[in-house]
Amino acid sequence: MSNAELLLRIGLGALLGMLLGLDREIRGIAAGVRTHGLVALSASAVTASGLLLYAEVRSGGGDADPLRVVQGIYQAIGFIGAGLVFAHHGRVHNLTSAASITLATAVGITAGAGQFALSAMSAVLGIVILTVVRMAERLIPGSRKAEED
Repeated sequence: MSNAELLLRIGLGALLGMLLGLDREIRGIAAGVRTHGLVALSASAVTASGLLLYAEVRSGGGDADPLRVVQGIYQAIGFIGAGLVFAHHGRVHNLTSAASITLATAVGITAGAGQFALSAMSAVLGIVILTVVRMAERLIPGSRKAEED
């Protein structure tokens, strides 16, 4: 993998992660553009590193499993997501932020793996869910979003 390819992989991961964080940033939530960008960047870098290490080990006649990298990243991000979620006065808070950070992780993993179309499609669909679906939720009679407006 060339340095240009590595830069493309981690750069795309970081950029798409920041775009996902834009919705949280606009809403004034702490896990915003920088947080999502850094999560996606780190996931991209660790995934690319895992693939490079895999190639290096295989070229030396060894055996390795690059999917363990993905498993480790997702397991670690689960702790961050769990730390974001809390209940207060019978309402659960930060579920969308936790889910959004998990998606930023997936976008970073796919970008780091060189799966650019999957990474971009996931980010675009995530942005649609975070913005368009939020607006549509306000139109549902009896929804908390409609009551808050």
